[in-house]
Amino acid sequence: MLKTGFARVDITPTFGTKVAGYFEVRPMDGVLDPLYASAIAFDDGEKKAVLFALDHLGIRLSFATEVRKAIADATGLPYEAISLTCSHTHLGPESSRNSDGSLENEEYNLWFQKRLCDAAVMALEDVVPTEMLVCRGRVEDVAFVRRFRMKDGSVQTNPGLRNPNIDHVLGNTDEESQLLILKRENKPEIGIVTFQVHPDVIGGCKVSADYIKFVRDTYETLIPNSYCVYLNGAQGDTNHIDVSLDAETDLVYGYERAKYMGKKIACSVISNYELAKPVRDGKVNFKEVPLMARYNKGTPDQLEDAIRRSKIYQEQGLDAATPEYEGMRKIEVVSEAERIVRVKDFPDEVSLPLVAISAGGAVFSTVPGEPFTDVGVQIKAGSKFDFTITTCCSNGDEAYFPTQSAFDEGGYEVVSTDFAEGTAEQIVRETLALINSL
Repeated sequence: MLKTGFARVDITPTFGTKVAGYFEVRPMDGVLDPLYASAIAFDDGEKKAVLFALDHLGIRLSFATEVRKAIADATGLPYEAISLTCSHTHLGPESSRNSDGSLENEEYNLWFQKRLCDAAVMALEDVVPTEMLVCRGRVEDVAFVRRFRMKDGSVQTNPGLRNPNIDHVLGNTDEESQLLILKRENKPEIGIVTFQVHPDVIGGCKVSADYIKFVRDTYETLIPNSYCVYLNGAQGDTNHIDVSLDAETDLVYGYERAKYMGKKIACSVISNYELAKPVRDGKVNFKEVPLMARYNKGTPDQLEDAIRRSKIYQEQGLDAATPEYEGMRKIEVVSEAERIVRVKDFPDEVSLPLVAISAGGAVFSTVPGEPFTDVGVQIKAGSKFDFTITTCCSNGDEAYFPTQSAFDEGGYEVVSTDFAEGTAEQIVRETLALINSL
């Protein structure tokens, strides 16, 4: 019989730790709410696996590999049985090694690694017999595609509220929410909630799990004796901004908007809680396969200008590097220059991890970055499992993974990603082969 266990530990950094995201250094200067790491252990009596949900922007592959190996050593589990999913909150730190091998936020990240080892051990010690149930919901007015065709024919990400130059939106959101309920014998149950939207609602330099805090708080308040874990899905082309709103009269940004979003996501599945259906019980399985991804390298004629702009940006900032541009176009130009310089000496391709963990009729598939919405939709549609969850920023946070249509259109995500066109479609194909082989 399937058994599951749970542990939650605080991973809030100390003041001065760099908060990730955006194009500026942001030292943490306060705490809106604590950051947590939640570990869920799966045990069928023969195989065990541990799945993490982290209030963290992302763990780059260079460090994620080290963390997973440390957890494997601490627990005795195979490396492939451990999966780390970051929420991608923009009010949390990032874990990475710099090009010289040094560890960003070294003191914090070494402590962070130890906390995850502790959580994995505690979750494995907490396992009890479990029944799995699932239900789904729908969430409107929370996720919005952030890419637009403008009237001049260009493509722009985040063009601003009520921008008269917007022609139409490019893409569709996935409004499905999912809930996997782990009813545990004589222990608090675990509700694993999934949706797909960027956690970048609040802003500032005070750490927060963003809307995810309110998903957890709402669920644990309305479902007595429960823990809630949130896993973010394929969200690379979405955010919380409804461009039809007015910032002066509507709730567009900030802590209250995050609260609104978290409550809506939680209530979308709680409203169907009593209708949840059992999922087939069965064995625990896990597997990792390498995805050989090609780098998105610049052309020789782009390199000189990219090196010049990157140097100015690093030394003098965004405005100095892009004096001839305005608004989001400044970020696009610098992002493209930084990408060209970053990958110029890399090999032509790199191995990225695709990890899947299954328990009976439920499977978790992971992507080491930010896949566009349609990647998650296609994986759910092609999976043989009763219940399929696809997560972003898992076991690596390497780049956006735009679809082919996005590469054809252009825009910020396309010029900034380290990986060439076709990678998103490759992720779909190889992920489906992976999970359907379990």
